[in-house]
Amino acid sequence: MKRLVLILQFMISLLTPTAAQQVIDLWPSGAPNDNGNPADKAELTVFLPDAKRATGRAIVVCPGGGYDHLAMQHEGTDWAGYFNQQGIALFVLKYRMPHGQHEVSVSDAEQAMKLVRQHAKEWNVKRDQVGIMGFSAGGHLASTIATHSKGDAKPDFQILFYPVITMDPSFTHKGSLKNFLGSKPKKKDIHEYSTDRQVSRVTPRTFIALSDDDTVVLPMNGANFYMECYRHDVAASLHIYPTGGHGWGYRASFDFHLEMLSELKAWLKSF
Repeated sequence: MKRLVLILQFMISLLTPTAAQQVIDLWPSGAPNDNGNPADKAELTVFLPDAKRATGRAIVVCPGGGYDHLAMQHEGTDWAGYFNQQGIALFVLKYRMPHGQHEVSVSDAEQAMKLVRQHAKEWNVKRDQVGIMGFSAGGHLASTIATHSKGDAKPDFQILFYPVITMDPSFTHKGSLKNFLGSKPKKKDIHEYSTDRQVSRVTPRTFIALSDDDTVVLPMNGANFYMECYRHDVAASLHIYPTGGHGWGYRASFDFHLEMLSELKAWLKSF
């Protein structure tokens, strides 16, 4: 019966597609931290729920792609209907690729967080209910913002799907490491951007989901982040699915798609 209800909810979400309200240039006056590619433009796509349904909660989502490209659909825009039906505004971030200059992507994600709070009244968003969500390398970016950023750039909660967490060459995703920190990263940068090492008591509450058989981004990335949250008394929820590999996002072909959506919805209702 529970699975039937989940299936019906999923079918409803497919029948009620959500259109983007607007696409915003993050840096209309020129972007900082030049990545050497002027055609690579940072943008924020806005998906707002019906005003009568809006809860005031908002999420900025960082799609994955190894800091080389962005999976904008199944790790971005496909999630709009799911969140909007819960009264949650979704903002899909097209961040610039770092090309070894990590400040580029970080500054884009921080600007997106600030922009949502700046437009809080216009978008029916509560300034203390703005979270961040990321997939794979986007999960690394999201966890970087959650553990490093301050003020209006700091999220109130974070959602991480099969995230790259460590920059340790022994078990990181090597493509993400190279693209984020360059081909010869400094030890201090490896430590600084291994986000499990940056968890503290002020790290926002966290939802982590991954697959046990992921061979692209090893599960210990997300598991280690959870352990550090536990060690620092940060409320966290870890969901490890037995199969699925890497990169499933919102794809219905993921065997545990419905369970994952149900568990994330329950977690969001828990606070």
